[in-house]
Amino acid sequence: MVLKVFFPSCCASAESGILIGRWISEQNSAVILAVIHFPFIPVQVKQYLSEVQRVTKVSVSVLGSWSNSKWEKEESLSEFLEDLGTIFSHEPWIQISKEGDSKFWSCSTLQKNSNNPKEEEIILVYYDQRKVMLSHLHPPLDTAASTDHKAEDASKLSAIFDTVAKSKILFMTDRYDDGPIKLTHWQSDGIEASIIVELMKQASVPACMLLTFLLSLVSGVCRSRKANIFVSLLIDVALGLLLISWLYRKNRIGHLADTLIPVADHVAEELQDLLQWLMGAPAGLKMNRALDQVLGRFFLYHIHLWISYIHLMSPFIEMILWYVGLSACLGLTVALCILSDIIALLTFHIYCFYVYGARLYCLKIYGLSSLWRLFRGKKWNVLRQRVDSCSYDLDQLFIGTLLFTILLFLLPTTALYYLVFTLLRLLVVIVQGLIHLLVDLIDSLPLYSVILRLCRSYRLAAGVKFRVLEQQDGKPLRLLMQINPLSYGSVVQTYRLPTYSCYPKDSWTSLCKKLFLGELIYPWKHKGEKQD
Repeated sequence: MVLKVFFPSCCASAESGILIGRWISEQNSAVILAVIHFPFIPVQVKQYLSEVQRVTKVSVSVLGSWSNSKWEKEESLSEFLEDLGTIFSHEPWIQISKEGDSKFWSCSTLQKNSNNPKEEEIILVYYDQRKVMLSHLHPPLDTAASTDHKAEDASKLSAIFDTVAKSKILFMTDRYDDGPIKLTHWQSDGIEASIIVELMKQASVPACMLLTFLLSLVSGVCRSRKANIFVSLLIDVALGLLLISWLYRKNRIGHLADTLIPVADHVAEELQDLLQWLMGAPAGLKMNRALDQVLGRFFLYHIHLWISYIHLMSPFIEMILWYVGLSACLGLTVALCILSDIIALLTFHIYCFYVYGARLYCLKIYGLSSLWRLFRGKKWNVLRQRVDSCSYDLDQLFIGTLLFTILLFLLPTTALYYLVFTLLRLLVVIVQGLIHLLVDLIDSLPLYSVILRLCRSYRLAAGVKFRVLEQQDGKPLRLLMQINPLSYGSVVQTYRLPTYSCYPKDSWTSLCKKLFLGELIYPWKHKGEKQD
């Protein structure tokens, strides 16, 4: 059976001592966490490991010995290291030694309690202890396509990552402490090694210090989702303040208010021209003149009401825009949502035209469908929600024929008005939908995770890859374990924040069906909610 030994690369130059770590019997693997140097007292080592095991809930023990011949020249050292196996009873006892400046290592195991000791094939895997401790191993996103073999490999890797991540208390002891135990691990240089970093912080500009403080605050206090929310909120407010500084500079609010009234008048004039075109012979189509004139004058009257309303509000528009612009201090998304509401108010007459046309068209469609069932001797059973057979007398058939003929010949005129105003309404809905998509993008984009993937890709691990360092007969296979970071698409998919989306949730088939039948489309409604 293959024995896998995960050895931290930071301990490659450590002085001789004993190896402490976790033995994973299910995988026949040993995860080395640190090296305890000579001299030490075995009783104190056992007490220290029991305390670490109590705090971390990880079964940390002495797994073997480490010999660095570059530091130790005594011939009796190897015999002494073998004798330590009787004090710290662990099966198998792992012995790793480095042959001076040579690149070759020797790794062997001792099984004193076994009656039939077997020579095991050993694979020595180096890993970056700091990166493994700080990284978070993500499961495969496509669980349906992942095989059982991949899931098993992911569980094995997660056991190794969890072992290193839960052993943070072990890395707080460095070789400069006054205690009786001296350790070598990724943080063994202790506080003294961070003096240069602290000097660089003091010499940096205040903006860099503020950025470092915010990043440490986010990474230390917040995790994943909370960190993404915090960064998104920070950027949202910053963009809002930039918008405020742009709006209130050079009296852009006044220019915007002066432009708004002529634009509204121009839109009203274009609608009047469109209605005049519909009241004639649009595209050479012969319409029902009486109904065409009634509908055209009805909509023209609403346009005149709308123009009067706009001119009545014109003295207050600049003041309204001035106060609305201040809402951007709450974030760019707040300003965009208010902009969407302003567009809805400015196009309220278009919405009214769409509702009138849709209701009239829907009434005729359902009337024609009901009268068509009458011709076939059918009727709609409301209680059972199905079509049943029914016998009609001559008077009912005569009246049904008259109504069907009237509705059928009036349908083209109504359908043309409905088509035109539906296209206008869809244009407004598309503009509002783009605004809401931008709001959702700002609110849901995991900016902190994306920045973390860009700057420290090892923090978001999708898996590992192994690179062969040494492969020679009689020597253990030496591999280097490297972290495979998550792709940017997987980062966005995994850490995307949930939002209340305001765009339609219906499928394209359902949307086309509603448009054909004349049912109202509410872009702010969710699928499954009751609609009139």
